[in-house]
Amino acid sequence: MEELNPNLTTKAVYDYNLVRKALDSGDQNAFAELMHRYHDSVHFMLNKMVNNKEDADDLTIETFSKAFKNLHLYTPTFAFSTWLFKIASNHCIDHIRRKKHNTTFSIDRKFEGAEGESVGIELRSDGMDPEQHALKKEKIKMMHDFVNKLKPRYRTLIELRYFEELKYEEIVERTGLSLGTVKAQLFRAKELLYNILRKSGEKF
Repeated sequence: MEELNPNLTTKAVYDYNLVRKALDSGDQNAFAELMHRYHDSVHFMLNKMVNNKEDADDLTIETFSKAFKNLHLYTPTFAFSTWLFKIASNHCIDHIRRKKHNTTFSIDRKFEGAEGESVGIELRSDGMDPEQHALKKEKIKMMHDFVNKLKPRYRTLIELRYFEELKYEEIVERTGLSLGTVKAQLFRAKELLYNILRKSGEKF
């Protein structure tokens, strides 16, 4: 049992107790409550940093995913919120750097793996010769083949979000699912797709 910082606020101590429940017994309600308590404030900060609601939506989900996967690394020498916002800030800075230095366009948005790897299909947008054009078509087909291995509910969300490039609200209208369900299932779909890509051994 880690030693609590005596200067932690009542709120921070409550958060730490949620963290312990999540770690010790895999309490899904504890995970959900932590996300509920900080989702809006994390999203607000990220939206300020990127000035793009769609990117902020994705970054928020990715932030909580990183935090929950590394929850065992949190120590109560400081507040959980401080640790979480640091993860969000660093992740967002990495995102901004990638966009700034990216000289290619992606036929599919980036998928982030469990270890932070970036997986996607990127091809140069200008001056493709016939061989490059054929390669692009082949990789598009290959990605569709991988997506088709997902369960129908996940496959549909990936196709709507990344192939048809619909906004979250448009996916809600198309599927009849709630916004929260769309985001949660889409995140799960990306994780599953990443695992399929990783096991295939293909380089994208």
